[in-house]
Amino acid sequence: MVYRWLFFILLIIITQWYCFQSIKTVFQNKLIWLIYCIISFGIIGNFIFQALNYDRSEGFNHAISYSLGFFLSLFIFQAIIIISLFFEDIIRIPQAMYSLFNQGFNGQEYFPQRRKFMSQLALILASIPFGALMYGMFRGKYNYKVMSYEIEFDDLPNSFDGFTISHISDIHCGSFDNYEKVKYGIELINKQKSDVIMFTGDIVNNISAELDPWKDLFSKLTAKYGIYSVLGNHDYGDYMQWNSDDEKIKNFENLKKIQNEMGFNLLINENDSIRKGDETISIVGVENWGAGGFKKAGDLKKAISGLSSKEFKILLSHDPSHWNAEVTPNENYFPLTLSGHTHGMQFGIDIPGWIKWSPIKWRYPQFAGLYKKAKEYLYVNRGFGYLAYPGRVGMWPEITVITLKKKSIDV
Repeated sequence: MVYRWLFFILLIIITQWYCFQSIKTVFQNKLIWLIYCIISFGIIGNFIFQALNYDRSEGFNHAISYSLGFFLSLFIFQAIIIISLFFEDIIRIPQAMYSLFNQGFNGQEYFPQRRKFMSQLALILASIPFGALMYGMFRGKYNYKVMSYEIEFDDLPNSFDGFTISHISDIHCGSFDNYEKVKYGIELINKQKSDVIMFTGDIVNNISAELDPWKDLFSKLTAKYGIYSVLGNHDYGDYMQWNSDDEKIKNFENLKKIQNEMGFNLLINENDSIRKGDETISIVGVENWGAGGFKKAGDLKKAISGLSSKEFKILLSHDPSHWNAEVTPNENYFPLTLSGHTHGMQFGIDIPGWIKWSPIKWRYPQFAGLYKKAKEYLYVNRGFGYLAYPGRVGMWPEITVITLKKKSIDV
């Protein structure tokens, strides 16, 4: 552990020195040098302090979150400078050696000027993601977007043609730090006037007490056919250090109790139905099931108990990896699955109809938006809240409105 910290500190010193040389090349004002050093070492020092004093029994607090956000922004800023100048040095050094053996070539003026130009270019390039990450922390995390989709199904009951769903996911209320902004998000959900609201897990970061300041606010969510919810990987308290197993169980039971008090119909490997006239659709909710090391408490067989293959099913499953692993291979047909979990990594480029990209795509092939396999659809919500990095860039917090349509038969 000590050696890792020593290596980390040595790496920080080397990178700071390298970046400082770039600042000195571009700016001749020593006050700018001093300000840069104070900001850089202040961010790094705070991050180290928060990391050393992190207590797993208390969870991930705002101080840790912001220290990570500022450190990540600085790290990317400096990484771009270092990479840019490193490749420039690879070219510059052989040319400098060549100039030493060729008196006719005067590198005294050429190399410093080129170095200054490259340093300026590196600073400009590095400022783009730095500025974006800063924006994401102070504005982007509450930049709620409403995403609307119409999905057609052959077997949708006629009574449900035009039925609307507001889908939200990954609230992570323990991260919130602005009551009025979250209130606006809640009002925006209600403004959609959807027939039903469906929430696909991760209502907290770690502990049920995180819900206390937000319970009344989320209780204001309303829909004609109610609110359905399932559990996400963060809702079990698995990322906390508990004093006893009983304490962890008590926390989990309290989280379920609060959701019910808020008016959420929490489905735990079970199903319910929505009736319109003589027709119904089934809402199936599973516990978290995630590929890799994530909890696999979801029991699809148990969740559809009592249902036949004829029912039109909407499945709520927090982790989209469940869709490929167990849902689409299942002998039962699930026309629509709603998931969350990925947050779209809270970072990416997302321009509807043109490009949708995030580094998270290398971990989750279905990471944001609508996907289809044969006649089955999956929608992955980008999340209502945020976790760890206290912001969002490109992958904005999302309220999804899905309209179910009966596919017309051409005569």
